[in-house]
Amino acid sequence: MYKCFFKRLTDIGISFGGLLIVSPFIAPILLFVYLKTKENPFFTQKRPGLNEKIFTLIKMRTMVNTCDSEGNLLPDKDRITRWGKFLRETSIDEIPQLINVLKGDMSLIGPRPLLPEYLPLYSDFHKRRHLVRPGITGWAQINGRNSISWQQKFDLDVWYVDHVSFKTDLRIFLQTLKKIIKKENINSSAEVTMPRFDGTN
Repeated sequence: MYKCFFKRLTDIGISFGGLLIVSPFIAPILLFVYLKTKENPFFTQKRPGLNEKIFTLIKMRTMVNTCDSEGNLLPDKDRITRWGKFLRETSIDEIPQLINVLKGDMSLIGPRPLLPEYLPLYSDFHKRRHLVRPGITGWAQINGRNSISWQQKFDLDVWYVDHVSFKTDLRIFLQTLKKIIKKENINSSAEVTMPRFDGTN
């Protein structure tokens, strides 16, 4: 009953209320980001969601689009800004995803949506992560986030798919708040973001 009905009802209620509460505080941050970058303060990217349906993920911009002499984007670690690091460490950059939750693209809790180009690389086991809506935070995020391997992340994502419940979601939500406060497991040790999945790592 929770997975089929109350989980979505909870997503709608919390995301709508959350957007109302944070809007007055987020607006100045978005203005600051725009003035710093002269670009759209929102970062959007296509991601696969429930049943691999593609949607547009919305986040707050944390990097500038600086290119090398050949016009290629520099690595993430060279493009992320000081204020971008702060937004990531505090997870403020994730707040616009409440819009995705309200629209039904995402859930508050679920496997994090990855890149569409990974889809052809997935095994049948990997694909099971798309049997539920992707989340702003999830079981993998409270058990290592970007500091764990891809295989560990997929194992944790699929475990969540098989154990969706109010108790599990509440545990993930409370642990996420704890990790945000402690700024734990924000990035992998080698990269600003996770290294790309190549089907084996």
